[in-house]
Amino acid sequence: MPKHPPYSVVLTYFEDRQEIAVQAIDRAKLAPVVAGKLEMPILLDEHNFRLDDAFARRLGALILTVIALGQPDIKQYMSVTQDPIG
Repeated sequence: MPKHPPYSVVLTYFEDRQEIAVQAIDRAKLAPVVAGKLEMPILLDEHNFRLDDAFARRLGALILTVIALGQPDIKQYMSVTQDPIG
């Protein structure tokens, strides 16, 4: 099995194609591009180190919300909340 470097994930919404693209990028190569940019730490201990379905849903909702800040047209397709589902 090939060994992979640590990846960062870039998620891009292309309005003209109505498409969301996910790209895995070598973290070391991306570091200079993201240096000094907005960072939103998510502390795993605050989630009891559980990367479960609820965590994934909230993370996805956060990502879509951040994309919508710069591309508000995507909001017409969104029906997600940040709050945990009971």
